[in-house]
Amino acid sequence: MTGLIELRIEGPLAFVTLSNPGRLNAMTRGMWRELREAFERLARMPALRCVIVGGEGGAFCAGGDISEYPSFRFDVARLRAFHEDEVWAALAAMLACELPLVARIEGACMGAGLEIASCCDIRLSAASAKFGAPIAKLGFPMAPREAALVQAAIGDALARDMLLAAGIHGAQRLLEAGFLLSLLPDADLEAAVLAHARRIATLAPTAARLNKATFAALRQAGAQQAVAPLVASAYDYADSAEHREGIAAFLDKRTPGF
Repeated sequence: MTGLIELRIEGPLAFVTLSNPGRLNAMTRGMWRELREAFERLARMPALRCVIVGGEGGAFCAGGDISEYPSFRFDVARLRAFHEDEVWAALAAMLACELPLVARIEGACMGAGLEIASCCDIRLSAASAKFGAPIAKLGFPMAPREAALVQAAIGDALARDMLLAAGIHGAQRLLEAGFLLSLLPDADLEAAVLAHARRIATLAPTAARLNKATFAALRQAGAQQAVAPLVASAYDYADSAEHREGIAAFLDKRTPGF
């Protein structure tokens, strides 16, 4: 199995690193399960003060590992289980984390990477990073809960462009949209993220947890409840011709014929 989630603890800081060498840290099904397990483990570590979420080797996360898709995406039940029981379970574990989460974003931040970054409280980015969710090229939509999460984090205009026009945007545009706290020269990103996390670690931990609880309550009262009725039929497209053609074209390295 390729791909894994690395969890490292250094004093009051935890480091969660997405690692899928050669695939720009694209998320496999196993990585989604490991991500959930990592955050469930962090929830049992009261001495921690902050979590840094990043990717290995100069990329954050390029999306899902599409090489796995033909094995499960064309069956409604299996597709629903993937998004609801694996992807959303991992994202929900991140959202439920009472610790401040700081994202260290560099390189590709696409699809699944955008969703993971959207779960973080503070996002710092290398100036050269790129953002998007070009799954329209693959013939399928973003799952409802995931789309609501991303839209709330990046704003309506960018979310619509990324999902409807497969738009790819630079870090400056995401800074202007309020998704990013700051941009750093690529070489300075790691030190800046570490300094920010260490600053958080010196502050009152109970106050941080109470603030996180407030943010969680506000989020739960909003879009996530609105999309709940959509989930029942959200994956009926599994066996559609567009879905099959989009993924086949990507794997064949050709332009899809929609």
